[in-house]
Amino acid sequence: MRYILFTLFSLSFFTSNAQFTDMRLEDFIYNDDIKTVLLYPGIEDKENPTRLVAPPVIPIQSTFPLVLEFDDMTTNMTGLRAKIFSCNADWTKSNLNDIEFTYEFNDYPITTYEQSFSTKVPYTHYRFEVPKLKLSGNYVLMVYTDRGKKTLLTRKFMIYDTKVGITAEARFSQGIQQQFTDQQIDFSISYKGYNLISPQQDLKVFIRKNFRWDQVKTGFKPTNVQPFDQLLEYTFFNLENTFPGGNEFRYFDSRTLSGRGYGVYEIDRAADQTSLAITPDKSRSDNGYLQIEDLNGQYIVDQKESGRGSVEADYTPVLFTLKVAEDPDATFYVNGAYNLWQLNDRNKMEYNTDAKAYQCQIVIKQGVINYDYTTVRVGQKPDEGNIEGNYAVTENDYDILIYHRPPAGRSDLLVGYKTIEWNRRR
Repeated sequence: MRYILFTLFSLSFFTSNAQFTDMRLEDFIYNDDIKTVLLYPGIEDKENPTRLVAPPVIPIQSTFPLVLEFDDMTTNMTGLRAKIFSCNADWTKSNLNDIEFTYEFNDYPITTYEQSFSTKVPYTHYRFEVPKLKLSGNYVLMVYTDRGKKTLLTRKFMIYDTKVGITAEARFSQGIQQQFTDQQIDFSISYKGYNLISPQQDLKVFIRKNFRWDQVKTGFKPTNVQPFDQLLEYTFFNLENTFPGGNEFRYFDSRTLSGRGYGVYEIDRAADQTSLAITPDKSRSDNGYLQIEDLNGQYIVDQKESGRGSVEADYTPVLFTLKVAEDPDATFYVNGAYNLWQLNDRNKMEYNTDAKAYQCQIVIKQGVINYDYTTVRVGQKPDEGNIEGNYAVTENDYDILIYHRPPAGRSDLLVGYKTIEWNRRR
């Protein structure tokens, strides 16, 4: 009887998944009417804006769930639901069935929502607490419409269960040419009390910069195994553990629209919306490092007058201006967590011959928004250092993720997690 129920459950799982052929196992927004998608560890103070800076990573024993928030600009979507997908370390779908990692049926109605209040641009704000799961590892949360089964958004998150210890530190790069521009992460792993059949091969290690999946290094193998101490040492000679330092992020403060906040050059108040123009920016690649207290590329949603940014923060078109010479061989973007670190038409800049600058207007919810400028050339990787420069003293956050697939396991478990702060000043 149990086998029949499990088989029926598996068949319903694969049948339902077949409907979401457009879904990606990554951070992505599929509908232009969905904006400000936030996923973060929940805290008791639901309106504390600093809650939005933490990455969606929690221990499996956490008493607070991950919380998803997003806005629907049509204000008329109904019947929204959420579903969770288990992934391997490389973000391919795992072989687990729903019943192996969830405690209940993997199809959750989203019933908590609220209309915006006292804003020129109306929207519906949704909130959803991610249910507790059985296993550590990588997951993707999907939101879709009950009618038509249209995918609206997907967001990655991780749950870790500490089985191995990580000793790590950040410092200036040991590379002779990179010592003033790059940072490196040194680490070792202790697996005392945790069974590894082949310590040289069993663990998969990932290092991220500023919690970004577009700033990841992996493929690390231990250079020395101490079986008696159950210690894995990682020593690198070819800068495999080195990251460009980047620069402190630029930012602007739009928490109030009654006056110009930091970085706001001009405010235009119309009946249907309030528009902002950011102070024109210049290249920082050759004029030295400037210390700024930033959010390492993240952003917070907030409204100063009420303190209820979730439903009282307004949406404002924001004009960015980058004063550099026209470069027909390059494409420039305004990059940041506010756009899920994606380079697309939303944040692509166009050259304005009258202003002699690249410009882009983006609709962004009120708050404190970090951003920088990214250059893309054909056949090359996106380059933030071209405009922003790279400086070894730049404050950055790093985290290390350790995955292991036990014998006969059907997914990669997240068995170690550690964050490392470099040059933190606050």
